[in-house]
Amino acid sequence: MTCHNRRERTLAALGSLDRQTGLPPGTALTVHLVDAGSTDGTGAAVCAAFPGTDVVRAGPDVYWGTGTAMAAARADPGAHVLWLNDDVVLAPNALAVLLRTAAPLQRAAVAVGAMLSADGSRTTYGGYRLRRAPGRPPRLERVEPDPHRPLACDSCNGNAVLVTHAARRTLGDLDPAFPHRMGDSDYGLRARKAGIPVLLAPGHVGVCDDHPPRAPGTSRAAGITVGTALRRATSVREQPLGPWWRFCRRHFGVWSPLVFCSPYAKTLVTAVRTRRSPAGGGPAPPPPQPVTNDRLPL
Repeated sequence: MTCHNRRERTLAALGSLDRQTGLPPGTALTVHLVDAGSTDGTGAAVCAAFPGTDVVRAGPDVYWGTGTAMAAARADPGAHVLWLNDDVVLAPNALAVLLRTAAPLQRAAVAVGAMLSADGSRTTYGGYRLRRAPGRPPRLERVEPDPHRPLACDSCNGNAVLVTHAARRTLGDLDPAFPHRMGDSDYGLRARKAGIPVLLAPGHVGVCDDHPPRAPGTSRAAGITVGTALRRATSVREQPLGPWWRFCRRHFGVWSPLVFCSPYAKTLVTAVRTRRSPAGGGPAPPPPQPVTNDRLPL
């Protein structure tokens, strides 16, 4: 786990992990948490509430990908690893469901847990299939979980993902080339290229809301300048140029240049539209669209 200034949410996530039921006999769970420069006392609160947690304090320049890789590197090399976001509240049987999905655990497998919105109306994170159509760039499309059986996927969001030790032996942990976003999507795609199944667990294993598409501080916030929008779009929190190009080149072949340019072009168009008001004769901004993949907006 990686956390930053979300003390109550982090404690809630750890509490839901602590309350897991239905685990196979002899299952041992060790939590490695990278506290990335929290100033709200998250690290101390975790140590007080869950004294067995291995808390590693890092600077605020450590983001999800780097922090989660740091935490995984501290795990027993022979152990399975669960990536868990600090804003996820797991269902009581979540870990048991992920373990069953990955069984037999001696094989290499990546088990992905789908997330449900807090109001229970929709899937927010989970597994993806890579769609390829003649004459069109490839796209990652979300897979809705089946209530009763695992489904094969090509990639995933990293909110709750179980990586078996056999998969770790082949793939390692998250690639440090992706400090925040894209590392989870890259891991899933690398797994499939290596012949390792990426399986979406049945149903939803937890609750985690996604972010509004035009939240303040993002590249698609209303009313910001084009320059501000592009600076945000290319920041480490969104789509930094170097990691994004590496991701595209690694996974999209001849389509890499087009896919690479796509999010920046969309950011530019959105910024121009949202700064034009109906009173000034321009079209009204389009209504917000739901986010389909928080970490890979193709």
